[in-house]
Amino acid sequence: MLERRAAAAAKMGDDEEPRGATVSQGETTRAGVIGLGDIGAGVAASCIAAGVPTTVCDLRHDILDSFADRATTTTSAAELARQSDVIVVAVVNDAQVEAVLAGEGGAFEGIQPGTVVVVVSTISPPTIVAMAQAASEVGASLIDCGVSGGPAAAKSGELIAMVGGDTASIEAARDVLDAMSSLVVTMGGLGTGLIAKLARNVVQYGGWLAAYEGAQIAEAAGVELSKLATVIRASDAKIGGAATLLLRPTVAQFGPDDDAGFIAAMAAGAALAKKDLLAALATAQHLGLDLPGVEVASSSIEHVFGVAEVEG
Repeated sequence: MLERRAAAAAKMGDDEEPRGATVSQGETTRAGVIGLGDIGAGVAASCIAAGVPTTVCDLRHDILDSFADRATTTTSAAELARQSDVIVVAVVNDAQVEAVLAGEGGAFEGIQPGTVVVVVSTISPPTIVAMAQAASEVGASLIDCGVSGGPAAAKSGELIAMVGGDTASIEAARDVLDAMSSLVVTMGGLGTGLIAKLARNVVQYGGWLAAYEGAQIAEAAGVELSKLATVIRASDAKIGGAATLLLRPTVAQFGPDDDAGFIAAMAAGAALAKKDLLAALATAQHLGLDLPGVEVASSSIEHVFGVAEVEG
């Protein structure tokens, strides 16, 4: 069944309006949150703080008890769905998303026509597509919402939300999205919010690898890591972090039709970065360190700056 739903959903255009997304303006949006882990509990708390009537669902009674004085609590996803206009799914993985939505006793058994499901779990795009099709079959709609910022941001309503789906569904979920987020960016059609989150994670974890390898050099040479961290944070505040070079709408290499002056500046930046990376590798070799991330960065730096195909 999952495969058939995925195939059918893949044929849906990004602009095709689902049968859900009918929460009317002026009505009080009722939120439901399935999964009260670090992110889900924070989202629920943010919705409650924003004055959104909220129902929460989890199998752990001690977690439910912590919300009993400020939200409706239940262990049944179907029961939550009967009381919610917007349902946030904040469970761990694909199997759990499928279970709480389409499984026995799942939300789709009790969902009301027009309900919008917001999946904040980081799962596979095919599962998002399949669950969106399943939601459509019961008169609801589904959008994907990658989030960044961690548990503290979830609790304070300051998540960064990367949303994918049709405009009507996103707007129908606006009260809940705004309650849990300080920034909501529509990335595109269904699945693009999740893809943006995965891309963000690549940048984050790749940056942590770079920090780890930089710390190896520093520590081996006797530099205090706390001081290194202070310098890196202060420097990033001046020159920007990992997104500094995301200046263009494409990662394609510069070509003959691009601005020659800008290409020259980027080529100079790449040459300087190459020099520094080679110096780091030489230092690492002297210290007896193996830094594979730096080696990859050194060999790829012209591509990073977009000048790999520039002659001369």
